Amino acid sequence: MHYTGTIWRPPYEADSLIIEATAGCTHHACKFCTLYADLPFKFRPSPIEHIEADLLEAQTWYHDPLRKAEERLFETRRASCERIFLAGANPFGLKAKGLLEIAGLVHEYFPECRSIGCFSRITDVARKTDAELTELAAAGYDGLTLGIETGDDDALAFMNKGYGARDIVEQCARLDAAGISYAFFYLVGIAGKGRGLESARRTAAVVNRTHPWLIGANMLTVYENSELHREIVAGNWQEAAEVEKYEEVKELVGALAAPAEFAMLGASNPVMLQGRLPEQREQILTALDAIITDIGEERLRSYRTSLRHL
Repeated sequence: MHYTGTIWRPPYEADSLIIEATAGCTHHACKFCTLYADLPFKFRPSPIEHIEADLLEAQTWYHDPLRKAEERLFETRRASCERIFLAGANPFGLKAKGLLEIAGLVHEYFPECRSIGCFSRITDVARKTDAELTELAAAGYDGLTLGIETGDDDALAFMNKGYGARDIVEQCARLDAAGISYAFFYLVGIAGKGRGLESARRTAAVVNRTHPWLIGANMLTVYENSELHREIVAGNWQEAAEVEKYEEVKELVGALAAPAEFAMLGASNPVMLQGRLPEQREQILTALDAIITDIGEERLRSYRTSLRHL
């Protein structure tokens, strides 16, 4: 398989076949991000020949006679490829023609595949026409993961995300119209010390105007090789305390009105939890209170500082 550097995928894509479609990020300018700092290039699409070779290799494994014999012998679940996740920071940034070519290969090698997912920036959606989005939905693209980070325009501008809260609402409405579902990632602490509650409230106002199937919250972890760390050293930004971040999550959960899964399952979260909103709101809030009171700032901060890499 052709993989470049570290491969990231959302927790809920654990059962998906992962095929690298791009490496690096088209934007590569968010102040907090260090995920692709070790790559010698900003962004690179995978050659279509590599994608096809990887699909063929995967197909060979799925149909391997020895593996099938093991399934029968040990009565394990039959492996099938019903979903493919395209790896890369934002494969949806590829032109629609390229994404459709990839989808064609996916369905050629895996006719049973029901959907194709990937990470996407809000700007990736904006660059596609309504007709292209509809065509991509028909080709199987669904369940995109959007790292919106926050609905706070001030924080989005400072972190150089390249879009605003209004763009999130507008582009998600276009995904809704095309029939492409999506999940959100919220970055807890992105607004900085003393501004978390406002970030949570502004984000809830944005999310409540959209229709994500899941809202995933991840804790901001600042690394020394990030531009954000340099902003801290220069005195331009202050990081929120760990307990403050959990108070921010409580504010977000309490203000979310749209029905969705809520999850904190990424490695940046010292304690992982998941529940359905609004049905399990009180259970989630109780769990968050327990984290604040029973674990506390010192142990939460110890976890944060021990994270060498996300």
